[in-house]
Amino acid sequence: MARSTGRSPAPGSPAPGATMPGAVAAGAPPVGAPGMVAPGGGVAGAGAMPVDPRAAGAAPALARAPRHPWFSAARRIVLVAAIAFVLGGLTSWGQLLLPPETASLANSAGGWTIPTAILVLLLARGYPEAAIAGGAGFVALTLGYAVASGWRGIAFDPTTWAIIGAFTGPVIGCAAHALRRRGMQLALGTSVLAGVLVGEGVYGLTVVADTTSAVWWWIEIAAGAAVLVAGALRIRPWGLALVALTGTVLVAGLFWSAFVLLPILVFRG
Repeated sequence: MARSTGRSPAPGSPAPGATMPGAVAAGAPPVGAPGMVAPGGGVAGAGAMPVDPRAAGAAPALARAPRHPWFSAARRIVLVAAIAFVLGGLTSWGQLLLPPETASLANSAGGWTIPTAILVLLLARGYPEAAIAGGAGFVALTLGYAVASGWRGIAFDPTTWAIIGAFTGPVIGCAAHALRRRGMQLALGTSVLAGVLVGEGVYGLTVVADTTSAVWWWIEIAAGAAVLVAGALRIRPWGLALVALTGTVLVAGLFWSAFVLLPILVFRG
């Protein structure tokens, strides 16, 4: 019979390697030690598993505050104004450098209406933003033209045209944004933009034909007709295409009358 190599444990004493209730095993971290997460996300305790804080997806100390929607809108409006300012300066140089056939491009409302409408169409996200961007764009065009003209040694007071742009720019901006809509909104937006281009083209061919080339005025009329056709093809129901056509004729007539009366009412002094 084999002999025991050690003493037998006393009655009631724990077996070798066992721990008493409430005791902590040698080398084990204390209850609630850092880096211990209980299963299910509870407080660390018995049976907790070690977790690397970097792998736990800890939130940053300072959460970034959400940006207000108007912050993005303001950036887009500033972008429209900045591009328009540059285009206004190029307009002044265009009057010097363009050939006679297209020189009227740099001396026409259509030459500013087209780029402003395109910028607003691409960038604006609603009618309020489109109105502000349109007004800012026309004012910036006038200021850019004034700065470039000053560099050329030509005196130009931008006050009158800046005021006109501040009132007409929002209309052009809203009309441009309406091209992204449907139904009556699309019909009205098409009428305004097409009417301005056609109206000024007719004005150029009838009032200032003796001092300017007809090339640009025909190009402007063609551009207005293209806007009308493009809008009419998208309009539903089809009956609204007649609204767009009628509106274009009315806006063209108003534009022609305004440009005939403008020198008398505004620049008579």
